[in-house]
Amino acid sequence: MLTVIDLHIAYGKAEVVHGVSFDVRAGECVALIGPNGAGKSTILKAICGLMKPTSGEIHFEGRSIAGLPGHEVARAGIAMCPEGRQMFPEMTVMENLQLGAYRRRKENISVEVEEMMVMFPRLRERSTQLAGTLSGGEQEMVAIARALMAKPRLCIFDEPSLGIAPKVVDEIEKTLMKIKSLGVTILLVEQAVSMALRVADRAYVLEAGEVVTSGSSDEMSSDPRIQSAYLGA
Repeated sequence: MLTVIDLHIAYGKAEVVHGVSFDVRAGECVALIGPNGAGKSTILKAICGLMKPTSGEIHFEGRSIAGLPGHEVARAGIAMCPEGRQMFPEMTVMENLQLGAYRRRKENISVEVEEMMVMFPRLRERSTQLAGTLSGGEQEMVAIARALMAKPRLCIFDEPSLGIAPKVVDEIEKTLMKIKSLGVTILLVEQAVSMALRVADRAYVLEAGEVVTSGSSDEMSSDPRIQSAYLGA
């Protein structure tokens, strides 16, 4: 579904991603893991049209999307749940969800709204509450639901566990597993590596802007280097 080939990305003259290649197959979850500053979120921004790569290829369902603006990438079928959640704080929970379906605004989205309320019961209770007044975990639920409202074929998650309580991280993990079971393809960037490997089918490890190893989640979990560097073993 998604193929990234020899991707280079720079901030000004400073290149931060150096020839990264990976792929995501339809129906699977792939995780990008690695330390802060490895280039993971930068790669996601390039895929979503928020940054223009200096060179390399990005193909989604056989179509080149490298350098396309964000709204065209979204229209192609990719949705992003961004790092830090990026709520519209002075809009209600319901308005944030409706905004997620903006490109579908001529459709009846009531069925999808109800599906999100079933998936996240707390959002039903807070549907008229301003999003900026929610807890971090509740805002993450809104961000995930808002992305799913677009009915994406590929959903990208950037650090969904960032800044939320451990108990809520468990809920996020279960939610990602549920989304995966519904057939939505997932690309996941996550600092909670043990959680990412439980959810993902495969993983790529990035360091200093390069892929240094990759494999199935089982292989990654049993690799002594990964255990030592990321799993506290």
